[in-house]
Order: sequence, then structure tokens, then C-alpha cells
Amino acid sequence: MSPTTTAALATAAAVPAAASAGALVAARGAAARPSQEFGLTGLSGWVADAMAALGAPGVGAMTFLETVFPPIPSEVVLPLAGFLSFQGSINLVAAFVAATLGSVLGAVLLFEVAHRIGVDRSVRILAAMPLVDRSDADAAQHWFYRHGRGAVFFGRLMPGVRSLISLPAGASGMPRGQFLLYTTLGSALWNALLIGAGFGLGTQWERVEGYTGYLNYVVYGAIGLALLLLVVRRVRKHRAGDTDAARDAAEAEAKAAAASAARRAARRH
Repeated sequence: MSPTTTAALATAAAVPAAASAGALVAARGAAARPSQEFGLTGLSGWVADAMAALGAPGVGAMTFLETVFPPIPSEVVLPLAGFLSFQGSINLVAAFVAATLGSVLGAVLLFEVAHRIGVDRSVRILAAMPLVDRSDADAAQHWFYRHGRGAVFFGRLMPGVRSLISLPAGASGMPRGQFLLYTTLGSALWNALLIGAGFGLGTQWERVEGYTGYLNYVVYGAIGLALLLLVVRRVRKHRAGDTDAARDAAEAEAKAAAASAARRAARRH
């Protein structure tokens, strides 16, 4: 399959979700919409209307789109889903399950595209989208190759890397089962935090986006702590290896000295 065909399939897989959301929102006609009822405008208003019209599947469609098309921020989609759950428009558990499923499906799509055409061609396709910076893709690639497969889990908690981490994972031939596990766990944690925050804050959901910066610091701190523990373990293991080697060398030297002394004693007799 050619790179052009693969890219076309990736785009075709995402477009129906957006078209479906737009069609159902338009079908509501004069009915009250969240954008009108709560004064939401722009992207926030469109996302809220789409999710309210579609219900939990709408949440899944939005998270799928924000995963495949990084310019759509999860910091807007997920707190809004929590807010709509607070208002009773969407079941909270269903919103969480749908969001996680949408995130995983989007990540798997990017994984498979990169697996087929390589990370460089995949990045060129994404870089053609508005607000997608090539440096973000390079950062995701560097993060993956520096920290290994576990970067897929931590990457799902890092804005700017969340979607793009799937590309080096797919291009490197990471086992699909492992990728799916790490992606599901990381996506579930991120979704639970932002949906739960939007639900907990109720009508103050928009404040969640401001708090995600502090959440990033917590995530970075946890990653730094994990890396520090890894370094400490390796240093201790290295030191233990040096100690064992020194002990073995001392024992070998002692045995050699004893054998030499025995030979000298035998020659005297």
C-alpha cells in the first residue's frame, strides 16, 4: 500500500466522525444547545453541542478526532465531557469509557500508519495540519527513543506528545499488545483526571484548562522520580558488580599465593 493511499485511509477514517457529529448537531434545530444555554463559543461551543447531540459516542468521536488531529485539544474536550455529565446530558461512566475507547482507536490508527509508511512520512502528513509543529513530532520521537517503550504510557499524559508518541512506537515495530496496554492505561488515567475535574468543578469547568499546567508539572515530577530511581538502581547494580569483581579478584590472588607457597615448600623438601 502506497504512503498516499495509507494517508488517505487515515483521513477517511476520521472524517465520518466529524461529519456525523456536525449532522446531528444541525438536526437539533431550535432545541436548546449547550453553546446557547451556557454561552459557549468557538471550538468549545461546537464540541459541547456535538457531544450533547451524540451522547457518550460523541465523547468518543471527539477524543478520536483530538488524537488523530492534534490541533483539537483534549484540555477542551474532556473537561467539557465532565461538565455535560455534571449537567446530566451524558452518563459519567459512559463518557469515560467512550473517551478512552476513542483515544485508543485514534492512537492505534496513528500507530498503524507509522508502521506502514514510517515515522518521517507520517510526521510530514501531520505537519501539514494547522497548529501542528514539527518540533513536537521530533520531541515525541526523541522521547520514545530515549526512554523506551514505557514512554508510550507517560507520553499519553503529556500535551504535545500524547498523539505523536504513537508514530515512533509504530515505526519502531513495538509489539502491538504492549502498545495497546500502555496506551489504554495512559489514556484512561488522563481521561479520568480531566473528565473528573470537569465534573467536579461543574459550571467552573473552564478552569480545568488553566490547571493542566500544574498537572503537567506533577506528571513531569513523577517521570523524573521514576528516572531517578532507575538511575539509582543501575548505579547500585554497577557498584555491586564492581564489589563482586574485586572480591573474586582478591580470592583468585589469595589462591595463587597459596599455590605458589605450596610449590616452594615442596621444592625445599
